[in-house]
Amino acid sequence: MAQPPAGRSIGELVHGVRAGDRTALGRAITLVESTKASDRERSQELLEALHPFAGQSHRVGITGVPGVGKSTFIETLGKQLTTAGRRVAVLAVDPSSSRTGGSILGDKTRMPNLAIDPAAFIRPSPAAGTLGGVTRRTRETMIVCEAAGFDVMLVETVGAGQSETAVADMVDFFLVLMLPGAGDDLQGIKKGVLEIADMIAVNKADGENVERAQRAAADYRSALRILSPVSETWSPPVVRCSGLTGEGLGELWGEVERHRQAMGASGELEARRRGQLVGWFDDLLEEGVLGQFWAGRSGADGVAEMARVRGEVERGVVLPGRAVGRLLGP
Repeated sequence: MAQPPAGRSIGELVHGVRAGDRTALGRAITLVESTKASDRERSQELLEALHPFAGQSHRVGITGVPGVGKSTFIETLGKQLTTAGRRVAVLAVDPSSSRTGGSILGDKTRMPNLAIDPAAFIRPSPAAGTLGGVTRRTRETMIVCEAAGFDVMLVETVGAGQSETAVADMVDFFLVLMLPGAGDDLQGIKKGVLEIADMIAVNKADGENVERAQRAAADYRSALRILSPVSETWSPPVVRCSGLTGEGLGELWGEVERHRQAMGASGELEARRRGQLVGWFDDLLEEGVLGQFWAGRSGADGVAEMARVRGEVERGVVLPGRAVGRLLGP
């Protein structure tokens, strides 16, 4: 059998991850993130070996409008959690630039103190502009990190487009950060994001922003009252906090813990996790179907064929089902 990166066997990688070896952890994540066909089977073998040791962490998704201070917030919260004895993994859902291949979140210098904390681990998950690939690898990276003993997963999204929904579909708790002083127009945030939020936190509630944060929090509470809650067990609270000073983060995390207890007691947490596994399956199935289409086609030929058939569907020449069958058929 072919060997994983640096010549380590799957068994050695599993042992290293379980022992907390950072080198093994990095190599294991590199393997599950690999897009090489030759790594696919080894990646699944690794995940199957680690899966019995995963699933016990608290998975928290975090999004926010531009300039809300996610990095400072996550670093300060992460440091508070590690000081309290928790082990924290920060996973950045990071759609890389499709034009340059560059990563917009992959710089650990955004969280310099947390990056050197022995009880923390920061990992961006770039995927060349393909959101589905990002979320698949983030799910798999969570399994690896949980098996390594990290009991808090903070999954960060850039807060752009469908990335919020994708992250909400892989975590236990979804937190939306907002700015103070901009509640009148809800900062242009989409109704859909409010509908999937388990909590709204008005960040930067410090200094001259305190009163504006209070008004913004009141606006968000009013907005939430007109929406139907996702859960019968939980009504999303609105809190104020400061990632800069750390004020309010204890209360915020207390709400996260209260949510876990309530959802666990009602059975909703287990149901959510089961639904997420099915969603993961659906994503992989879709990815596999697209892989079948591209197999054996050059990039230019595939793009041209896809465009031609899509045009026929748009003009009503062929129905979508027949068009898909034609693309995937022998």
